[in-house]
Amino acid sequence: MNLHFGFSYVGLLFLLMLMIPNIIWSKNKPKDYDKYVKNENKVLLLFERVGEILVTCISLIFYDFNINTISSWTWILFIAFLLMLLYEIYWIRYFKSDKTMKDFYSSLLGIPVAGATLPVMAFLLLGVYGKNQWLIIAVIILGIGHIGIHLCHKKESS
Repeated sequence: MNLHFGFSYVGLLFLLMLMIPNIIWSKNKPKDYDKYVKNENKVLLLFERVGEILVTCISLIFYDFNINTISSWTWILFIAFLLMLLYEIYWIRYFKSDKTMKDFYSSLLGIPVAGATLPVMAFLLLGVYGKNQWLIIAVIILGIGHIGIHLCHKKESS
């Protein structure tokens, strides 16, 4: 796997699709959310934070994620982008809801804790598309922490 340093506009697009709803969410947190944050598993939180930093940096500094030619690999990028569009739909549904913990940890099309699972799956496929083992490893680290925390919160709030 050859890795190519350089700016990734696809990585930037995915990160914008990830971060903009999260910025809006910071002013629209679910009722009683802070009560659950206090009980977060510190190991999962460490995995989440390290994964966030790695995924953000790696997504931007390798141009392997940019569209260079249309090939069978392009389908993987297309599916990754569709997952990010589903993520946007998840957020639209959440922002129109009563903003409860149940709304926040809801599934979408059978995908559990969609707000955590969809972007992790999308970035994993982005790593596969770019044939970038570093992004794949970073996403696995992120997924363990992020999805793990969301599942714990969902269980605790049920």
